[in-house]
Order: sequence, then C-alpha cells, then structure tokens
Amino acid sequence: MFEITFLGTSASAPSVHRGLSAQIVSHNEHRFLIDCGEGTQRQILQSGLGFKRLERILITHGHLDHILGLAGLVSTFLRWETIDRLEIWAGRWALDRIYDLLYGVVLKGTRAPFPLQLKEIQPGLLLEDDSFQLTAFPVQHRGTGSFGFAFEERSHRPFLVERAEALGVPAGPIRRELVAGAVVTLPDGRRVGPDDVLGLAVPGARLVHVGDCGETGSLLEVARGADALVIEATYLEIEAELARDFGHLTAAQAARLASAAEVKQLLLTHISRRYREREVLDEARRNFPTTMVARDFDQFKVMKEKTRPPAKTGRG
Repeated sequence: MFEITFLGTSASAPSVHRGLSAQIVSHNEHRFLIDCGEGTQRQILQSGLGFKRLERILITHGHLDHILGLAGLVSTFLRWETIDRLEIWAGRWALDRIYDLLYGVVLKGTRAPFPLQLKEIQPGLLLEDDSFQLTAFPVQHRGTGSFGFAFEERSHRPFLVERAEALGVPAGPIRRELVAGAVVTLPDGRRVGPDDVLGLAVPGARLVHVGDCGETGSLLEVARGADALVIEATYLEIEAELARDFGHLTAAQAARLASAAEVKQLLLTHISRRYREREVLDEARRNFPTTMVARDFDQFKVMKEKTRPPAKTGRG
C-alpha cells in the first residue's frame, strides 16, 4: 500500500486555499517528498506529518514553483538537525538551479551538518527493496528535463491457510519459511515446498505520479493499469490552445489518458486559480468518472483492490 498526502495543489502561484506543488508518498518506513514549492515546510507542519524520515526529495522539474521551497526546508533542517541525511533527485537542468539556490544562498559560507546529495535522475530504476521499487520516466514539459515517478509494490503469492492445514503444516515459523521460499520438513518427515501452500502471484499496488506535462501520448504505457494516476489539470478545454502554448494539460486530456490507460483512479492537481474546482471536476468526469480533484491536505491510500479505487482517508 502507498499513501499520498497532497501538501500543495495550486498551479504557478498559491491561492487562498491552495499552496504550491508538493506531495508526500509513504510506503512502510519510506517517505518521499515530491516537489517542494514555496511554503512546503509550513504545509508539512500543518499536515501533522512532520519532518521525520523525510530524507528523499524527488523533483519533477526545475520551474520555480516546484523548487523554491527547498531553500526554507533545508534552512530549517540546518537549524533543527531533524534528519541524518538528505537526497535531492532531479534532472540535470533542475539540479543546476537547485545547486545555485542551496549553495549560492542557503549554504553560502557554511556546510550542511549532514550528508547532502544532489542526484541526477536518469530514466529507469531509482530505488528498490524487498517490498517495492521506484522508477523514473521522462515527461514532456517545455524542454525542462522533466520526470514522472512510478511507485510499484512487488507481486506476492498469498499463503493458502486451508491448503496448509490440510497438509498438516503447523502455524508459526515453519509457515514463515514457506512464505520466504524455503522447502520445509514436517515433524512426520514429509517435505512441503512453497508451491504446495502458496497461490498464484498477485500484483502489488501501483501509483504513477506526473507533474507538469504538455502531452500524454508518451505516458500511456507507463500509466497503464495503475491503481492511481496523479497528474496536472491546469486548464479546461475551452483554453486548450493556451494549455498547448504553455506545455500543460486540460482536465479532459488528463481524463482521456486515464481512460485509455485503464487506471483505477485519477487524482488531479496543479489547479489554476482561473477556474472553480467543480468546473475542473465536471470536465474530467465526463471523460473518466472515477476522478477526484485533490485539495491541500487530502490523503489517499493506494491499494491493490479489485472492486474499489484508492480511498480518501484525510481532510480536504
């Protein structure tokens, strides 16, 4: 399961009700901040999530409304020493701007009291452990070296309790060994293997996150079958030409991508102050009914469920 918390959902500039782009994705002990618009550290505090284990920041691209909050956040980390290390992942152009912001202003004349790494994103695998993997993929947005991110749980084989009981496999460590892939010997000398008590592999949950974006054709395959797709909806179709000129999507375009890719849930963000939320939602739902417009501090759990889309669990 993944949980995503929207900290800022406004496009380009903050509004009274929406901060600038930032989200936190959580999975087990891992926490990832995606983008860090101005005011993000205050949003983190107001959300109640705090700074603990917030050691990896993923930047979709280097436009200022997605990175300016890094200055304040890193400055706070310097004073409070709330983390042991910090990794900031971004494309080359974005990293150059982030370097100037941090080392030319925040860290000028000093040094961080913890390891600080600026890591260049290349398409492909960024991180993995026994339970999930994180990959990056290119996104077209005004030639800025933009990236999206796919969070995917590893598939697992469910333990079939009834079959185990029929074979006389006792509860306890011996069952854990079978789940781990080992062949075990029962007290009566019979040998039982994983294939005897495990079902067919079940795919894990998949969350696909796209920041600012000017076209959807290249995203179809990476989004296909996702349990949740997070993507911008900066414009409405009535201003599709403006969307094209500035390298953004309309709500209808985002929804048509979700429909073509057969995702389970569409979560729209990067909402312009020029529209009412209801207008954005109505346009999207005409093309893909299972759509929600995210608000600041909304939380969603993304799980592999056959009958139900990701559940909204937080405020907003």
